[in-house]
Amino acid sequence: MTGRLIAIGDIHGCREALQVLLEAIEPQPADTIVTLGDYVDRGSDSKGVIDRLLELSKQCRLVPLMGNHEEMMLQVVRDEEPPYHWMQCGGMDTLDSYGFAGDMRVIPDEHFKFFDELLDYHEEDDCFFVHANYDPMLELRDQPDDLLRWVKLTSFVPPPHRNGKRAICGHTHDRGGEIFDVGHLTCLDTYCYGGGWLTAMEIRTGELWQSNRKGILRK
Repeated sequence: MTGRLIAIGDIHGCREALQVLLEAIEPQPADTIVTLGDYVDRGSDSKGVIDRLLELSKQCRLVPLMGNHEEMMLQVVRDEEPPYHWMQCGGMDTLDSYGFAGDMRVIPDEHFKFFDELLDYHEEDDCFFVHANYDPMLELRDQPDDLLRWVKLTSFVPPPHRNGKRAICGHTHDRGGEIFDVGHLTCLDTYCYGGGWLTAMEIRTGELWQSNRKGILRK
């Protein structure tokens, strides 16, 4: 029997929200959980979020996507680029969660492995998942990184993709904590770190779970 197909929106260091959400979901070995990127920055426990996702990967099939915040982080901690942009976008919160005191070796190897294996997109028979946005005329494998990770839906909402499948994304947060859904595209970034909710959706049934950064489950 096929398991559930569940997507989780932008977590942004909100480990307590993630933990409560997963307790409500009760992941099973046959389930596929697609996390839409932006695990780090903004919230207080980015390290804890990665630790919990690594645990989750042993409970079910975890498909983690790359977000723009992971891209910024890796540019600094792996590629040694200047940190200024990342710091302006919550990077210090992430480093604090690792107990950073000037040495990037404080980040565990298994976390680097997790970041290095993040995907640009994921495709199923009836839907596909990206962090931010897409070009409706390009095959998913040909999508530019900038579009996949950075371009918000406030810039443009793309029409249906040429493959005819429903798109599931994050990145463009709704400050009211509500899901943005136009039929062919659903955005699950519901602003957890800013006082909204962390959202999980079973894609084929529409079942929802939401929790906030204080660990309160929304019914």
